[in-house]
Amino acid sequence: MKDFLLCIINEIRSYFVPEQVIYEVTGKCKKCGKCCNYMYSVDTYTEKEFKIMQFLFPTYRRFYIKGKDEEGNFIFACKMVTPEGLCSDYKHRPRMCRNYPAKRVAYKAQLHEGCGYKVNIKTFEDYVNEAKNKRHS
Repeated sequence: MKDFLLCIINEIRSYFVPEQVIYEVTGKCKKCGKCCNYMYSVDTYTEKEFKIMQFLFPTYRRFYIKGKDEEGNFIFACKMVTPEGLCSDYKHRPRMCRNYPAKRVAYKAQLHEGCGYKVNIKTFEDYVNEAKNKRHS
């Protein structure tokens, strides 16, 4: 029960983390399926927590733990991805898949080699320059 409550509390906390730096994601999908076969969760530390998430959110049942990286973080994969790298249930894919990748992220995300997307840092100077350009347009 303690793990269950801790999992819910951490999920709620994740919505209130202040943004310090913004990273913008640009580009387009190449339909390789790498993102579907090698996913990370920053909030899942144990298999038990993952099982709780699958219980709380049935959408997560389509994912499984594929392994761990060098740092001990879980690597997840989707059961619905085909050998060609496409979603076999595209029409019913979860919101997180429909919205992938987020246009802005609060951390320097690492994308798979050959991915059509790129993560770019957006600095304070970028915001200032955008504001200047809008005023002069």
